Amino acid sequence: MTNLAAVFKNHKAFIPFIVANDPDFDTTVKNIVALAQGGADIVELGIPFSDPVADGPVIQAAGLRAFAADVHTNTVFEIVEAARKETAVPIVFLTYLNIVFKYGYDAFLKRCAELSVSGLVIPDLPYESRDEIVPIADKYGIAIIPLITPTSGNRIEKIAKSASGFIYVVSSVGITGERDEFYEGLKNLVAEIKRYTEVPTAIGFGIHTPEQAQTMAGLADGVIIGSAIVDIVAKENQQAPMAIKAFTKQIRTAIDSPKTSAVSSSSIAR
Repeated sequence: MTNLAAVFKNHKAFIPFIVANDPDFDTTVKNIVALAQGGADIVELGIPFSDPVADGPVIQAAGLRAFAADVHTNTVFEIVEAARKETAVPIVFLTYLNIVFKYGYDAFLKRCAELSVSGLVIPDLPYESRDEIVPIADKYGIAIIPLITPTSGNRIEKIAKSASGFIYVVSSVGITGERDEFYEGLKNLVAEIKRYTEVPTAIGFGIHTPEQAQTMAGLADGVIIGSAIVDIVAKENQQAPMAIKAFTKQIRTAIDSPKTSAVSSSSIAR
């Protein structure tokens, strides 16, 4: 079922992130649709979790707002079901393993397949534990999208060779949040990943401006932006759909610019 790799063919992908049920059910549905209309190739939808080890303050705060609005795992599925009436944009979940485990791997992945959720990003799933979920995901045609970080070291080869959908390349050491500088070895990191796989790469963590997005699109096959969009939702609340659609159009234009072939190094840490 997964259609993720096809998104990247002859095209730099933009993958925006929002948190489910932030600020509420109806606005989240409208946000997904707005992102698709603005030019998102894949929407990454975060499932709120009590101990989000990869998330910075902005996304943690969004999770707390979602909990205050009474979010549950089934709420997230219902949000996707409602969004599916208006858009067929590929959706992947950013979730933590305990959520999927508690729901039941088979039940969770079956529901994903029913709603055309294409993949899962699970930051706290180590490579060594992936076999407890990957065979079930494969049964339902859902990609388990790995993360490769600047500290992955000699694990890069085995992570890359087993990847499906796309590879989430973490731009910096640390948690999510807007940054002005990124890991200086990003270009080499992406090049090393590509030695072992043809699965597309998308860089995330910290990207928040069109200029940064353009630079990262010159390094990888796609760009992921989370905190900057979540911050717009926090400020705009129920008026967020219009604002994030406009932001998405800005990023889309930057990524699609011919200048992406000439990579700027101004935002890479030295």
